[in-house]
Amino acid sequence: MSGIGPAMTLRIWGARGSTPSAGPDTERYGGETTSLEVVIGGRSVLIDCGSGARALARRLTEQGVNEIDILFSHFHLDHICGLPFFAPAYNPATTLRLWSGHLAPEMDPRAAICRIMSPPIFPVAFDCLAACECLRFVPPDPVRLAGDVIVETLALNHPNGATGFRFRAGGRTLVTVTDHEHGDPAVDAAVEAFVQGADVMLYDGMFEDAEYGNFVGWGHSTWQKGLELANRAEVRIPVIVHHHPDRTDLELDRIAELARVMHPGAIIGRQGLELTF
Repeated sequence: MSGIGPAMTLRIWGARGSTPSAGPDTERYGGETTSLEVVIGGRSVLIDCGSGARALARRLTEQGVNEIDILFSHFHLDHICGLPFFAPAYNPATTLRLWSGHLAPEMDPRAAICRIMSPPIFPVAFDCLAACECLRFVPPDPVRLAGDVIVETLALNHPNGATGFRFRAGGRTLVTVTDHEHGDPAVDAAVEAFVQGADVMLYDGMFEDAEYGNFVGWGHSTWQKGLELANRAEVRIPVIVHHHPDRTDLELDRIAELARVMHPGAIIGRQGLELTF
């Protein structure tokens, strides 16, 4: 979608990576794992279904929403652990489309999700989710959703694969790069082109530059690399997400101060953050 059109709103329902980390040290930025909501013209599109999706599901149910699309960046546990507790998935009157683009051609997305939703790991089998339909796409092919919403896609550098998403509405652009490791020149060039000129970019800030050397190959980047990218690509508002589960509110406050020096529009993503543009 481009040109004059509906407003776009981003809501963050979970900003952590790897595992939920609720507690007194994570109250302000939140401890729920990745769950994002993009609202275009009153229609919600979800990105990932981490533990933060449970609260989002409750709100969608209260609003009577019965048609939902979830775009999965990938199927690692912190991005799908909210699905078994996503109330609309059990409602046969709901249409819930689960989109994935990171799996190898021979891998069945339904079978992958069934691994976490089958006894004795979980008492309710995936087949009990009456509303769910699994759909595939192949990056960089766009995903075409109801309501004339077109989402552009990009393959990222992450173990087992991951996908970035780009939304355009009302002359504005939002991109998500939630799980990505910098360092592959070809992929990095593609990511930079993907986020070029974006109004808002969500970027993987799991690590800091000083500690990254101990985690090369883990599939995550640093908040500093995210802001360097934002400066090169002229991103207006970079939002750092996928915080390390051990990162406390005070540590994220420190990063926020340093981030604003590197990029005046930088935001450290938190659970409950809402941006409308």
